[in-house]
Amino acid sequence: MQDSAAASPKDQPFSTRQGGSPVVLAIPHAGTYVPDDVHAVLNETGRAISDTDWHMDRVYGGLLEDVTVVSARFHRYVVDANRDPSGASLYPGQNTTGLVPVTDFDGNPIWQREPDAPTIAARRAQFHEPYHTALAAELARVKALHGFAILYDCHSIRSEIPFLFKGTLPDFNIGTNHGVTCAPALQALVTRHCAAADGFTHVVNGRFVGGWTTRHYGQPDKGIHAIQMELAQSTYMQQSPPWDWDDGRATALRAVLGPMLRDIAALDLS
Repeated sequence: MQDSAAASPKDQPFSTRQGGSPVVLAIPHAGTYVPDDVHAVLNETGRAISDTDWHMDRVYGGLLEDVTVVSARFHRYVVDANRDPSGASLYPGQNTTGLVPVTDFDGNPIWQREPDAPTIAARRAQFHEPYHTALAAELARVKALHGFAILYDCHSIRSEIPFLFKGTLPDFNIGTNHGVTCAPALQALVTRHCAAADGFTHVVNGRFVGGWTTRHYGQPDKGIHAIQMELAQSTYMQQSPPWDWDDGRATALRAVLGPMLRDIAALDLS
């Protein structure tokens, strides 16, 4: 497996670990890098970078051998790697955050001075585009090896965020844009594992149906199958600063994710 993470996040805003499995793990929101010029215009709330998908590498690390992983190293407040580069909303009519968020997940402003259109365009070119160029290249490489590729988009979020959704989020939130982005067999397999997991809850295409990554790349008729997994952070960590890892809960979670990923990798979707 090759690993490309030697350069600084400023020079290389993503890391790639290449594997031979048909599965590609995408991790768009675990990065914490904020350039100095961006940090200077964030307010105190923004500098806390609370809306991070904490510990994603640790959640999925070692669960599937020979898997490709593409991770954004920049924080979503710089530019969101899982948003439409045009700026179009993923969830029209609902509270959400955009290509460059202006609030955190609680609706609180994060900027002393909000980025203007040229600034957003520059960040898109410097961070968003290189990440997706790398992800597209890995999907193409894996598809050439197997005749198909499976993109598993890794996310997590606090289980209670009234600004974004009512009540408590299920533990496993499976998104396929209502079955559009992958073969039925993939959605069924992931759902089956989540439904069988003792002590966990799940939903398919609930509040989160898959972000731009899943919707953009998920073209099963062209051999690329995409599915998003939004984990409630209550399943593996403390949901407030300092965002600590919880060994007991994380062990139980990984015991579900490991067999699921191995079964995904064994699917023949060619």
